[in-house]
Amino acid sequence: MNDTALNQQTDIEVTTYNKLYIGGEWVSPIDGSIEDSVDPSTGKVWARVAFGGTKDIDRAVAAARKAFEGGWRSMPGGERAALMRRFADLYQKNAPKLAEIETRDSGRALRESRLDVGSHHNCYHWFASLADKLSGRTIPIEEAVHAFTTRVPVGVVGAITPWNVPLMSAAWKLAPALAAGCTVVLKPAEQTSVTSLELAKLFEQAGFPPGVVNVVPGDGKSVGAHLVAHEDVNKISFTGEGATAKKILRTGGDTLKRFSFELGGKAPHIIFADADIEQALNAATSSAWALCGQSCALGSRVLVERSIYDRVVAEFVIRAAKVRVGMPLDDSNHMGPQAHDEQLQKTLSYIEIGKHEGAKLVAGGKRLVTGDLVNGYFIEPTVFADVRNDMRIAQEEIFGPVVVLIPFSGEEEAIAIANDASYGLAAGLWTQDVGRAHRVSAKIDAGIVWVNTYRYIRWSTPYGGFKNSGWGRENGLEALDGYLDTKTTVISTTGQFPDAYA
Repeated sequence: MNDTALNQQTDIEVTTYNKLYIGGEWVSPIDGSIEDSVDPSTGKVWARVAFGGTKDIDRAVAAARKAFEGGWRSMPGGERAALMRRFADLYQKNAPKLAEIETRDSGRALRESRLDVGSHHNCYHWFASLADKLSGRTIPIEEAVHAFTTRVPVGVVGAITPWNVPLMSAAWKLAPALAAGCTVVLKPAEQTSVTSLELAKLFEQAGFPPGVVNVVPGDGKSVGAHLVAHEDVNKISFTGEGATAKKILRTGGDTLKRFSFELGGKAPHIIFADADIEQALNAATSSAWALCGQSCALGSRVLVERSIYDRVVAEFVIRAAKVRVGMPLDDSNHMGPQAHDEQLQKTLSYIEIGKHEGAKLVAGGKRLVTGDLVNGYFIEPTVFADVRNDMRIAQEEIFGPVVVLIPFSGEEEAIAIANDASYGLAAGLWTQDVGRAHRVSAKIDAGIVWVNTYRYIRWSTPYGGFKNSGWGRENGLEALDGYLDTKTTVISTTGQFPDAYA
């Protein structure tokens, strides 16, 4: 499945994953290739990964369809749950290794990866607990008929995951899909595909029937597009950029399949003057630069009441300087590099845009190229103050460690600024006034609002956005809805034909 060799030019150990996982077997690509995976902390190749082609997608979808029709859809929920729990236990055992691989692949600080990946088994366990509880309901009509609903799996799911949190996103898609009785073809982002192949090993070890889970890395333009357009795929679950989601809709629309999208965000993080300022600052600064700034839920727009604005700006400057940026496998570092060179250039370009728009750069703003960081994709934690909400750096998702500070006066202005964006994924607010907490949170256009906390996300709480932030929900009971169809059955109880239109 994979082997390790030393790259003689760089003296870096390179692991090769030369197989795809399709139909319960490790197979060579038919029309794919072996591609390099670059460690963003060094800018050098650390792994080589098998990429599938369109023919590989065809055989993966065929395997998923065969597994779905061949027994997975009708398997008792308790048996599916037992397999999922076995997988979850293997996941928990292998979490330290998975966390390290995700850090190598994406550049996320290992201290973050360990905490995140170390909790994912709970997601699989939680959805396993629902696999035998997908009940319908009885509908009272009249004595002549008995009507009831059943909930049935939608079929074959194409799951397309992003490069920033590949393992978490896979859990959020695979767990509800499998609990519902669907089969899956997983297409990870081309920049961070290694962990998905490691996942496939665990599904194999857990004893999942062949074809229930298939993993085919590949590029989005051909492999991803073919998966989306495939007439035998019943649903696409995609996490990524809005522009890509629109292409997916156009590509997959002809087959009238289902879609769920978890897209971008430009979350307002509102700090009122009556808040516990120290706690608010702790949350606002840590969430601004977590995941190297590469998360759609980060509070990248910090809205601050004018009476405390100068204090908050000064604290952001102080705290930005204390963030330890460095090699992500070093536990002492808080923040690693951008995940790939394209994202590095994008973030740097937005910093220049902010300067030209007239925002005040008060911290960071430069690429770090000293010492061990010289070839990596590192950027300083960056803070812009005196930002207007109509500036591009306040409206567009940067996806880097760049936070903008915007002053406001009073609740109504805070709400107006918060909602003046094309996104509506997440929001946060800090206040010790319970009435204000209810008033403001009710008026913010966001799929999730955190009050006196931030980025508190669990597999049991629905997560998704309004407006351009997506369709549908991941996590929670609501996540299952996207993988289930409702069937209504009406049975005559009299042996006669009860004509409802007579």
